[in-house]
Amino acid sequence: MHADDLRALLDSLRRGVTSVEEAFARLATMPFEDLGFAKLDHHRGIRCGFPEVVFGDGKTREQVLAIFERCAAGESNVLATRVAAGVAEAICTRFGEAVYHADARAVTLRRAPRPRTPGGVVIVSAGTSDRPVAEEARVTCDILDLSVQVFQDVGVAGLHRLTASLDAIRAADVVIAVAGMEGALPSVVGGMVACPVVAVPTSVGYGVGFRGLAALMAMLNSCASGVTVVNIDNGFGAACAAARILNRASSVEA
Repeated sequence: MHADDLRALLDSLRRGVTSVEEAFARLATMPFEDLGFAKLDHHRGIRCGFPEVVFGDGKTREQVLAIFERCAAGESNVLATRVAAGVAEAICTRFGEAVYHADARAVTLRRAPRPRTPGGVVIVSAGTSDRPVAEEARVTCDILDLSVQVFQDVGVAGLHRLTASLDAIRAADVVIAVAGMEGALPSVVGGMVACPVVAVPTSVGYGVGFRGLAALMAMLNSCASGVTVVNIDNGFGAACAAARILNRASSVEA
């Protein structure tokens, strides 16, 4: 349940549109719902600003589908990440409005339309091989109602590709910088913009890149002050960081 949904329910109860019994039934499954193999955190949207997300890795098709169904029973948008194609097909068969984003390995289900959170996110990715991680970040931003723009293949091997979009990047309120190899892109971006930069190392690279460890260490040692770093290949986490920043900023401005 989203905070706005709870406010709407309480207002409906106050105005007599919703009965006490109906309101009780809506609230009875809060703060969590026990499915036996999972406890769904229905309060997360109220506490954190966005609802619980289904993480597909390590779960059976039946478990992912059951969790997704219960999340979809509410009014909030639903996101499942790291979803295998076969599991995604099962979800989309069950929910005709669900969308499978193959590059991101994510499934989204958009419920009632909501206004976009004020502010904008720009995602820059170093190479085409980083696209799956950048797409996971983009899909997550979109389902969390953030305005997002993506610039792909703008790594430091051809810096002119990055500077060609510099005006748009500088206009962002949060930049997510995705890079593998030596992980230099976030440091370069961090030295060019005033807004928060969230760095995402990817596992793209050769030998001593150690599946993203070299990029992770480089980003943690960035000379550009204040760059935030999430885990290797964690585009989802970067988008959630951006959502927290913009949600808090919009609440302060209000």
